[in-house]
Amino acid sequence: MKKSLLSVAVALTLSASAVHAADLMFKPGEDARFSWSSYDALKSTNLSGETISVFGPWMGDEKGNFERVVAYFEKATGAKVNYAGSDSFEQQIVIDAQAGSAPNISVFPQPGLAADLAAKGFITPLNDTVKKAVVSDYAAGQSWVDLATFKNQKGQKEFYGVFYRADLKSLVWYSPDNFADAGYDVPETMEDLKALTEQIVADGGTPWCIGLGSGAATGWPATDWVEDLLLRTQPASVYDKWVSNEIKFDDPRIVNAIEEFGWFARNDEYVDGGAGAVASTDFRDSPKGLFQSPPKCYLHRQASFIPAFFPEGTKLGLDADFFYFPSYESKKLGNPVLGAGTLVSITNDSKGARAFIDFIRSPIAHELWMAQTGFISAHLKANPEVYSSEAAKKQGEILRYATTFRFDGSDLMPGKIGAGSFWTGMVDYTGGKDAKEVAHDIQKTWDALK
Repeated sequence: MKKSLLSVAVALTLSASAVHAADLMFKPGEDARFSWSSYDALKSTNLSGETISVFGPWMGDEKGNFERVVAYFEKATGAKVNYAGSDSFEQQIVIDAQAGSAPNISVFPQPGLAADLAAKGFITPLNDTVKKAVVSDYAAGQSWVDLATFKNQKGQKEFYGVFYRADLKSLVWYSPDNFADAGYDVPETMEDLKALTEQIVADGGTPWCIGLGSGAATGWPATDWVEDLLLRTQPASVYDKWVSNEIKFDDPRIVNAIEEFGWFARNDEYVDGGAGAVASTDFRDSPKGLFQSPPKCYLHRQASFIPAFFPEGTKLGLDADFFYFPSYESKKLGNPVLGAGTLVSITNDSKGARAFIDFIRSPIAHELWMAQTGFISAHLKANPEVYSSEAAKKQGEILRYATTFRFDGSDLMPGKIGAGSFWTGMVDYTGGKDAKEVAHDIQKTWDALK
């Protein structure tokens, strides 16, 4: 559901790649910022005459950005790549796999769907060479491997894909001018962030703008808060077991994370409009208080997409900026990052498909989209100087310095939980219901699925 809020709802596109090798953005070897050595390595693989089918969720501008990257793979190898994008990818890939007509490569916006298909034998596992490369080449590399490791038909765990594009959720947005006028510094720890929250109140201001409204999906922004705070109060292993319900929703550690969210959201002095306005305020409208004069709030926690809902003409880095949603210095849990990402997997094995996976995990494949728009990479060998904007570069740096990366937990849970009782439970909680009772009710829903 969260993904669909940001998707462009257009019809299925089945046309072949509209961007070809003759349309390369940069001539190989000319711009020294790019890792052309990883491009040159592709030339040793001759795929002339081979066609590789790729199916994924990218439409519109994203489709064009991806095809401009793929053009370099075509140029180096001689292969032809046909990319098709659909806003119904999740449904269509299941139909195609079951019919035996899956594409060579599938781009999964959620690893849970890939896990389901892997368990049915519809995805080809990758070898240890690829796995080791991801561990060494990606920030928090083992996290990315873990996220792509699923059980096969025999119940044995295998490695099934390479994450390509990442999305970042662990961000706090603010107005640099408002901070400067009030004399506030960007907090570096959670202790500092809480102290800043209290200082803003003492100075007569309101610290936070928070909105959970999203039509039928109302409540989802609060799930991101809880997930981020769980990663900052407990080891990642607790998060993983919670997502799979090995640790129950009403476990004291999970209840504590919900109450951590409540520290920010259930205090009338801390939230624009008071705690009662949190659930009724639309998430798209909630950051607008940052830009009022005088400001209605100073801080807004939301993912990297939220500038799309800032007032028209807002300039990132000038009118609005962001910082990493910090971790507790006292808890020594490193720099966890919550986000999402697209998993590239083989769903119809071929020599070209395996070469394409090698390309996707190479620095040049990341840099070529980084140089456009809408792409953040965890690849340590990709040059951050090629990012198209300072904001993207800064987000990329946050990702590169992550010690742990975890996928949005609610997106990995069964739909009746992650897109159901978890959402409604958070609305109930912000409305005053006890955290233990909310957590118990969510667990009851999960138990009923068994």
